[in-house]
Amino acid sequence: MPHALTRAQIAQFVADGYVRVDNAFAPTLAAEARRILWRDSGCDPYRPASWTRPVVRLGHYSDGPFVAAADTPVLRDAFDQLVGPGRWLPCRAMGSFPVRFPSPQDPGDSGWHIDVSFGLEAPDFLDWRANVLSRGRALLMLFLFSDVGSDDAPPRIRVGSHRAIARRLAPAGEAGLTLRELAADGFRETIHCPETAATGPDGTVYLCHPFLVHAAQAHRGSRPRFLAQPPLLPRIPLDPFGPGPLWPVEQAIAESLAGDAMPHRRPSPYGI
Repeated sequence: MPHALTRAQIAQFVADGYVRVDNAFAPTLAAEARRILWRDSGCDPYRPASWTRPVVRLGHYSDGPFVAAADTPVLRDAFDQLVGPGRWLPCRAMGSFPVRFPSPQDPGDSGWHIDVSFGLEAPDFLDWRANVLSRGRALLMLFLFSDVGSDDAPPRIRVGSHRAIARRLAPAGEAGLTLRELAADGFRETIHCPETAATGPDGTVYLCHPFLVHAAQAHRGSRPRFLAQPPLLPRIPLDPFGPGPLWPVEQAIAESLAGDAMPHRRPSPYGI
């Protein structure tokens, strides 16, 4: 059977920091999830007058449709290809949902950032941390639970920015840097990166490198946007410097620190 990702898609992930997986989960699951989210939002899908805020943040969801959306054969195979079989934990919750509504107001949360992954016990999220080993996160994932067009507040992505962030994190070693430290200069080292947007029909998933710089934006469309951003958690810590096979998520880090010259490690079965 063909794999979920082609070699060209894996090469894109290593170079650009993300890959789009079409038809990753069924639109019927997306519709079931939206019914739950509408119920909890306090808004009426048929009464735009009730959409009074640019963003409504809902809590973590582990209901059936959400777990099923992250546990499809296509996604499981893609996780194996990018992170390695047996090296990731099944996604049992979708995390929080920032539901974005059409609005002329600034949502107030559209700054560039990466999703940091440890030190989460700190009360201020700006003190949460990331390190060059991507401790606590194997992938950043964007699950589209509604159709997302260019006007529907698609997440903005700085293509290839994960490489600059790997180089920024490397000198800090295992301790890593806080989000406050990383964002102090507005992620200036990634300003040169081309920008794209995570658009697509419901059921689309973007699998992203943990160091990918991304940002929200205002909603200029006409229908609310439902999108989740859960992590794929590692069962086995990533190690771009150890002796084992070099999986694509690790390969991107290793190449970034070696000036695109592969280190002396054998690639994984899915390496490029």
